Order: sequence, then structure tokens, then C-alpha cells
Amino acid sequence: MEMSKRVLVVDDEKLIVKGIKFSLEQDDMEVDCAYDGQEALDLAKKTEYDMVLLDIMLPKMDGFEVCQRIREFSNMPIVMLTAKGEDMDKILGLEYGADDYITKPFNILEVKARIKAIMRRTSVIDDDSLVVGDVINSGDLSIDIQGRGLKVLGNEVNLTSKEFDMLLLLVNSPGKVYSRDTLLTTIWGDDYPGDERTVDVHIRRLREKIEPNPKDPRYIHTKWGLGYFYKE
Repeated sequence: MEMSKRVLVVDDEKLIVKGIKFSLEQDDMEVDCAYDGQEALDLAKKTEYDMVLLDIMLPKMDGFEVCQRIREFSNMPIVMLTAKGEDMDKILGLEYGADDYITKPFNILEVKARIKAIMRRTSVIDDDSLVVGDVINSGDLSIDIQGRGLKVLGNEVNLTSKEFDMLLLLVNSPGKVYSRDTLLTTIWGDDYPGDERTVDVHIRRLREKIEPNPKDPRYIHTKWGLGYFYKE
């Protein structure tokens, strides 16, 4: 049985930390939290994390220094979180040893996809999917995480924002069955006034765009009475 991935989330904004922690735990990850640079460094010295999400603007010690100090004793993957858009900050973060950066405000589904992409690149996983940069290749599908684009057999396919979010969520947890209610809440939010038929309509449209034969799906399958899952 595969061990749970362990992630350290570092940000002085507790609501952001709470949201990321909740979302990652839904994917069976273990999450530790830190709210300043010194606390983050202390935790990183005691635990070898599969991923560190590290905000730049932190009390006591900024994210750049934390990243640099972690690199003195570990190669654990580090993704910088920044509210700034300046290229210099991004470049500086990578020069200090970060593996990637994410600019706030972010879509949590894209954050999870980027995390899993980096985890795949830094570990040996026996599956048929390949991650190259921020692109997930699975079967005939090529999904550009940052650009929010999709190619099927090399041809660009236009997806709506919700269709892309749904595909990204399913692809990143192959074999995991998502109920209609969970998909509705995750993709549309708690306060969405629609019902579960919205999910069925979007699944049908998504299948029409990506499946060789939508009536006999290769990728997005139905678990009768439970929901939908992705199979590579």
C-alpha cells in the first residue's frame, strides 16, 4: 500500500493555510502547517516532506531564506507562493533552490495539479502517465496545467472553465470515485444553486470532447450509484 504524501504548508495567512490543508487532505495527504519562517525551518529539519508550499512574505524569516537554508540539508521539493507578480521575485525564488512558484490568488485545483506533477517528477511511480514541466500526458490527452489547455492526439480541444477543472480534478486522482455532490461542491462551490444534474451534463460534454467513443468511455468512467472516476 502506497504511503501518504506529506506536505508542509507555510503562510502567515491562516485562512489560506486552512483552505490548502483541507483540500490536500481530501486527496489523502498528510499536512503540517507553519505560520512563520523559523517554525517552517524547524519542521523541515525534523521531517523529510514530499512537498513544501512556502510563502515568500513571512514573519521572522522570509521564504527566500527558508528555502536557501532548507537546501543546505535537503532536496525536498519546494514551491514558492507569492502575491507579487514581479519576474525578479520568481527568478530569485528559483535561484535560491525552489522547484516552482505559484502566484496568488490561485485556483486550488491548479495548485493540487502542480503539486502532484512535481511529486511525479521527483519520485518513481509505476503508471502510464508522464509529466513534462506543467503538462500532464495521459493516453491521447495532453493537459497544460498553467495554460489551462488540452490537446487530444495533438489537436487543440476547447474546454469551458468548469470542464477543464473537472478533468484536472479527475486526472490527478486516477481510480478515485467522486460523487456528484463532491464534484458539484468542489467545482462550483458550496453556494451554487444548481443540482447534481449539472455534473452529469458537464461529464457528457467532456466525454464528447475527449473520448474516442463517448458511449464506451476510455477515460471518464461511471461507478453506478456512486459517481465518476478517471482511468488511464
